[in-house]
Amino acid sequence: MKDMPDEFIAGRNSVLEALKAGRPINKILVAKGERQGSVKEIIALAKEQGLVVQDVDSAKLDSLTQGLKHQGVVAATSPVDYAELSDLWAKAAAKNEPPFFILLDELEDPHNLGAILRTADAAGAHGVLIPKRRSCPLSGTVAKTSAGAIEHVPVARIGNVAQTIKELKKMGCWIVGADMAGSQNYYQADLTGPIVVVIGNEGQGLSRLTKETCDFLVKIPMKGKIASLNASVACSLILYEVFRQREEGR
Repeated sequence: MKDMPDEFIAGRNSVLEALKAGRPINKILVAKGERQGSVKEIIALAKEQGLVVQDVDSAKLDSLTQGLKHQGVVAATSPVDYAELSDLWAKAAAKNEPPFFILLDELEDPHNLGAILRTADAAGAHGVLIPKRRSCPLSGTVAKTSAGAIEHVPVARIGNVAQTIKELKKMGCWIVGADMAGSQNYYQADLTGPIVVVIGNEGQGLSRLTKETCDFLVKIPMKGKIASLNASVACSLILYEVFRQREEGR
């Protein structure tokens, strides 16, 4: 499946969340005849904000989204703004919570990134860090897969991963990497306090230097014949363990 251009957000829930979050939107494109359910709410919100709502053929939306499922609604918008690392710290401080970040070490699949953003929002993470190079950028496919979470979870772009980890350590964070070479299962580790969960590339996992820079590695026990889990699934398990431990510690 081709990735969708950044200047469009597709899908009813994604467009609705973008409107609610006050994203800069140029206009809303709606397939002719689509006026039921959440589409009606989208049109009402768009008109409240003074936005143009344009009826178009469904084939036009198919062309714009390059095969991505749009559910009859597309928003023409500017690309999502990346946050600064300081924004992530500010979000944690505003909630009076120890920082809880996810660092993605050269993750490449936009569907994985979108799924991770969705789980990050649900688990109460304060933001995601992605490298500027050799990493999946924010895109329409990421926005659609995140089901609107992209509007609520700040994403900051970083330079060198190992250097960023060292900086985060100096700022008081514990760095935990997900890797089958981990010395303990993820649910046995102490994941309380300021923490950064590091998830590796879909094929290669964490790079050697990233592994060496982490404070510790955790593994996910498996009994089947497949050697690893999908990156977003592995990330979800660990994020919810952080969530569980934080809730128990309240």
